[in-house]
Amino acid sequence: MPHPILYSFRRCPYAMRARLGILLAQQTVALREIVLKHKPDAMLEASPKGTVPVLLLESGQVIDESLAIMQWALACNDPHDLQLSQTPTLQQQAMALIAQNDTEFKPWLDKYKYADRHPEHDESYYRAQGEQFIQVLERQLAHSGALTDQTKHLSLINDRHSIADYAIFPFIRQFAHVDLTWWNSAPFPLTQRWLRQHIESPLFIAIMDKYPTWLESGISHTFGPNIAINECP
Repeated sequence: MPHPILYSFRRCPYAMRARLGILLAQQTVALREIVLKHKPDAMLEASPKGTVPVLLLESGQVIDESLAIMQWALACNDPHDLQLSQTPTLQQQAMALIAQNDTEFKPWLDKYKYADRHPEHDESYYRAQGEQFIQVLERQLAHSGALTDQTKHLSLINDRHSIADYAIFPFIRQFAHVDLTWWNSAPFPLTQRWLRQHIESPLFIAIMDKYPTWLESGISHTFGPNIAINECP
C-alpha cells in the first residue's frame, strides 16, 4: 500500500475527528468513502465491528477508534503540540473532557437526534441532558477576554487549540443541527461562537469535501497535506 487506508463516512462525527487529526498532523492516507448501509467487505474484514473510521496501516495494523487515529497521526507529527505533551496537567484536562464527550454527552446526543426511537422521554428532555455538557464547554471557553473580545479565537484548554477542540466540535455540530432554530437562540454564546469558528474554518471545509464512494468508483482518494490548512491559533 502506498499510504495507509482510511475508511470514512463524510457526515459521521467520529470520521470527521479522524480526518481532522490526519490533516492537522500533515499525514497522507488513501481515503475510501463508504455508505453505512453497504459496508465494503474489505473494511469488515479489517474491523468486524463495522463502524467508521477504520485506518489500515502499511504494517497491517488496524486502528478502528477515532481518537486513536488522531493520536496515531499526532504521534507521527504534532508541530503545534495539540496533544499538550509539554503540559501534562493540561493534557489530562483535555483527555478528560474528550472522555466526557464520548461517554456522557454522545449517548444523550443520539437520543436527542433520534428521539422518536426513544419514546420514554420527549426530545426536549434529551436535549436538556445534552445541555449539561454544553454548560461545561461554556465554562471552559470563558477565558479572560472571551466575552468582551468578539474577535478572540476560542479554545477549550488554555489559550490555543488542542486535541480537545478538534475531537469534540464535530459532536457539538451534530447536536446543534438537530434544531438549529433552538441552537441559535440558546444561552450558550461562547460555545456557539467557538463552533461557528470551527465550521467556518478552511480546515473543516477541507475535511468535508465530497468524494464518490469507493464501492461505486473503485477509487481511493489521496487525502493529506496537499489539502491541509495550517491553522492552530
